[in-house]
Amino acid sequence: MSKKVAVVILNWNGAGFLQKFLPALLHFTPAEMADIIIADNASADESVAFLQKEYPQLSLILLDRNYGFTGGYNRALAQIDAEYYVLLNSDVEVSDGWLEPLILFLDQNTEYAACQPKLKSFANKKMFEYAGAAGGFIDKFGYPFCRGRILDTIEEDKGQYNTVSDIFWATGACLVIRSYDWKLMQGFDDLFFAHMEEIDLCWRLQNAGRKIAYIPQSEVFHVGGGSLPNNSPFKLFLNHRNNLFLLYKNLPQKTKFFTLFFRLILDGLSALMYFAQRKFYGIGVVLKAHFAFYGQWGQLKSTKATSLPATVYSKSVLWSYFVRKSKLFTDLEF
Repeated sequence: MSKKVAVVILNWNGAGFLQKFLPALLHFTPAEMADIIIADNASADESVAFLQKEYPQLSLILLDRNYGFTGGYNRALAQIDAEYYVLLNSDVEVSDGWLEPLILFLDQNTEYAACQPKLKSFANKKMFEYAGAAGGFIDKFGYPFCRGRILDTIEEDKGQYNTVSDIFWATGACLVIRSYDWKLMQGFDDLFFAHMEEIDLCWRLQNAGRKIAYIPQSEVFHVGGGSLPNNSPFKLFLNHRNNLFLLYKNLPQKTKFFTLFFRLILDGLSALMYFAQRKFYGIGVVLKAHFAFYGQWGQLKSTKATSLPATVYSKSVLWSYFVRKSKLFTDLEF
């Protein structure tokens, strides 16, 4: 009989992370509540051999090639029966009592489709972590940021975000979602491959009337950059292209093309910034991302939204950050 929760790690060449973080995951995850499942995206390292030797009790799903974050999870979760899915990165260290508050919240609040824990840095456990911090948000031009992290300014956790809160997006590093809602949304959009797919999923959920929450009673620690380093041109390409995908799919029709047009201008300014910084590869990446967007937008499924979710920051986070010097989430005027 399947358990209530399936904790699913999508692994790709992450043997070192599995060796480092699986012991804590097994120790702190209630066996009566959750199954731990590893889905392997055709790793070329010793990941599979390590798991088969050291953790034969864990379920292992072997995919025939690297389908990316989106395709890998879509194929893996289609094979798993549970009330709740926990999508957990291989480079996350969980802590005592990490799972129970997340599941309890969703049990007691049926209007919420998904939630995330407090995400902090594994390297410096006093600090929030870039990829999710205390819950994700987005501004009207599609720039993501977090409570605890705006652009490259990351805050120390001083208890300032210790209340349960509605958020715009929950981090893909540790995303808890009802299987019902996952199936209703048909999972991630495969076209994204990796990066911002969880923002797209959370936006689609909100366009369908569902809510997303941040649960600070649960705390995990993220290494970050485990699959693609932050200076990867491919990662930069995915972020630029997928941000355009995100806007095209989810914006209300009445504001969609104005917002996209303005965003293209902002991307042009980003290319000029890369030029000024002598990061010349960035110019090519922005152009490649735009051409990829033009070539693929016919494959994107629009949600036909009529308004923005209440959790969207109605101003420009770039203007707030660089002009108004609003460096902290609490400085922003929502």
